[in-house]
Amino acid sequence: MSSSPMAGPAPSHRWLRLLGYGLGGLVLWLLSLIVVQALLSRRIARSQMVQLGSEVAFSLRLGELALERYPMDAVAELGGLELAESPPPSSRRGRAEALALRAELCRQLGYCRDVVAAGGGLWVEMVSPLEPIWLFVAPPTPRRWPPDTLSLVLSLVATGLGLTTLVLSLEVQRPLQLLEISLQQLGTGRNPRPVPERGTRAVRQITARFNALLRRLDEARRERETMLAGIGHDLNRPITRLRLRLHLAEDQPMRPEEAAKAQGDLDALERITQQFMSFARGESHEAPVQVSLDALLAELAGQSAVTPLKLDLVSLDAWVRPVSLGRAIGNLLDNAASHGRAPFRLGLRPWGSDGFEITVADGGDGIPEHLWEQALQPFRRLDEARGGDGHCGLGLAIAQRAALAHNGELIHAHPEGGGFVLGLRGRSLSDLVTLSRDPDRSASDPATRMKGVESS
Repeated sequence: MSSSPMAGPAPSHRWLRLLGYGLGGLVLWLLSLIVVQALLSRRIARSQMVQLGSEVAFSLRLGELALERYPMDAVAELGGLELAESPPPSSRRGRAEALALRAELCRQLGYCRDVVAAGGGLWVEMVSPLEPIWLFVAPPTPRRWPPDTLSLVLSLVATGLGLTTLVLSLEVQRPLQLLEISLQQLGTGRNPRPVPERGTRAVRQITARFNALLRRLDEARRERETMLAGIGHDLNRPITRLRLRLHLAEDQPMRPEEAAKAQGDLDALERITQQFMSFARGESHEAPVQVSLDALLAELAGQSAVTPLKLDLVSLDAWVRPVSLGRAIGNLLDNAASHGRAPFRLGLRPWGSDGFEITVADGGDGIPEHLWEQALQPFRRLDEARGGDGHCGLGLAIAQRAALAHNGELIHAHPEGGGFVLGLRGRSLSDLVTLSRDPDRSASDPATRMKGVESS
């Protein structure tokens, strides 16, 4: 059974997701910048206040020494200081800066001075011989925008870490959590739903393979249920006829024609059982070997009951699973003998660079185009009247499985001249053969290969 190819998210969804991450990163960067700028602003304001305290302490010392000899106006002119006998009325604005400057002056001078916030600045009291003098100090201006280089670097680092965490959470952790939940459900015997294929490329590939596994398990479950239901239905008819004939044989000996019919019922039971076993077992366990396809097909034609059968074989060697391939070709020949009519033809020719095409043609009407998909389904018979006579609707299903096992397909065609053609296309399985292992001599021996095919 083939699984659908892994499909990633639609391009529009991918672009929308990238746009969402871009917008999220931009918002995260702005928030990080605001937080970092606010945190650094406090340190910068503290540093500025320490520097301002040093400058004001130096100005106070020089100013107070000058005021002992010179008047206030002369000191202001010579020192470039803004002095006043009294400050303007105090205001609430700048009170925090005033308290911070006063604390800094107390630390640096060893004694405290009054600091008043007024007139858009800070006024510091100076010691004067005659009357109090106040020194005007311009408070430091905090830098709001543009932010400094350190704030930009730290905000970008924080944004990168946050965005990486977000992407890992949404694109890796969340999809893997959903996958883990489905695996737990599968381990407890439940049938989980397919997991949405989202996240990074690697996660999508893992999810796609898991969904393909779920599809194969679901198909296997349905096939098993159908097989269990069909085996009783298909075996019931020949078993009932055999039971009736054996019951009648208790009163009188079985006539030759009745014995032949009983033998036919036994043959039908054997064919049905073999087909069920072949379909249930599968052929994936069979190792590929190199065979001469034309010799294999010629041997199968000799074993077939299809007569007359014309061979049109090209000499061709390939690595195949001979038991699986032989069983599939036998089913195609049996299908032609049961549903078609003469002339019959078995053909072989190359297909592509490393493939082969095996065709079984007859002169019948074949399978209508609208019923082809139904004919490939297991346990589906187009002619329900043939059920129980050794035909359980598995012939084409087994042939299709063999074609898929050889990386090929099962084809059908209605030639213009009339008739019907069923074909099996496949490719050589040489890539599955370990090159370091020497091929087994028995695998390349035609007699051994034909014996293996006969045992199928």
